[in-house]
Amino acid sequence: MTRMLLATWIVLATCLMTTPAIAQDAQVPTIPDAVPVAVDPATTAYLVLDIQTSNCNDTRPACLDSLPAIASFLERARAEGMYVVYAGTPSAIRSEVAPLPDEPIVTSSANKFFNTNLNDLLQSHGITTLVMVGSSANGAILYTTFEAGARGYTVAVAEDGISSTEPFQTFLTRYQLLNQPGSPNPTNEPLRPNAVTLTRTDLITIE
Repeated sequence: MTRMLLATWIVLATCLMTTPAIAQDAQVPTIPDAVPVAVDPATTAYLVLDIQTSNCNDTRPACLDSLPAIASFLERARAEGMYVVYAGTPSAIRSEVAPLPDEPIVTSSANKFFNTNLNDLLQSHGITTLVMVGSSANGAILYTTFEAGARGYTVAVAEDGISSTEPFQTFLTRYQLLNQPGSPNPTNEPLRPNAVTLTRTDLITIE
């Protein structure tokens, strides 16, 4: 037993000595500011992802803080005839942003294209651009935007409409959205084709 313990300690010590240390002067990446975008309501859909009582409540204040922006843009989008699609459990969607009877709802895991008819819904309405909000940012937003880019959509994510359990998760998501493999937009160029733009609801013009 003593020999086994000694051998274990030797292995652990070797691992500790050979594991690279994280540089103390490592820099936190800078994320470009949100930029204005202009979208065509005829070819743009507003996706509201997982804004539900189960994950948008007093335990998730960041999500509650995002509700006014999500609701305000929802009103504008509907007034301009923009196609609106929800993701979540129908009975759990918060009343502040509740869907109208003719607005579709898909239910899936983090990637809202997975095992749903979301792509068919968008294609049937001639949608090429997506404005996206939701929670969790590091789940629904991150994975759905990646799939959207792979399918050829251009995406605008409204920063004031996304949230996570922890602020770092949202920060990580914002960075990753602009640096996704295959469709990066590191300078946050407005509406770069097949990529993600970081914007805010008050910076989105519908025309």
